[in-house]
Amino acid sequence: MPKVIAESVTRAAGKAAKVALMGFDVDGVLTDGTLYFSSEGDEMKAFSSLDGHGLKMLQRAGVEVAIISGRSSRALELRARNLGIDELHMGVEDKRALLAGLAGKRGIDLAQTGYMGDDVVDLPVLRACGFSATVADAHGEVVSRVDYVAIRGGGRGAVREVCDLLLRAQGKWDAAMGEYLA
Repeated sequence: MPKVIAESVTRAAGKAAKVALMGFDVDGVLTDGTLYFSSEGDEMKAFSSLDGHGLKMLQRAGVEVAIISGRSSRALELRARNLGIDELHMGVEDKRALLAGLAGKRGIDLAQTGYMGDDVVDLPVLRACGFSATVADAHGEVVSRVDYVAIRGGGRGAVREVCDLLLRAQGKWDAAMGEYLA
């Protein structure tokens, strides 16, 4: 691993170690950002199974997962249900306020929250939380302002990369992998 990447991961891991609640954007993060519409107007999305399993591992390790999206989608509702994610918030204009509210309900500080977004509309929440991450193909203004930039793109394993980073930073990696290596 090149030295500059290793140093970046080390800095990000310090912040990731404190995360109790991790929020994720959808379009461009959990998906590649492409919007598919059928001729009837139904919206379709493609999700990575790698990312989905990372989210499940994170939840099993005790990190709460929230999906916070500016858009609403039946496909997203189905995916969140499939992953057992109860904190699904769609059509959200102020993601920062929503994440702060979720933290407040749990009695945790914003420094114990994280968020992964990809576009400038995510900057307020990314700058407010304790750990911020983005995908490799995010907008440049986001890339320059987050704690961690994934090597992979949105909808292509970037979320899994961040889930793995969180698990390692919190010392939960070995336990999360135990059932697969037994």
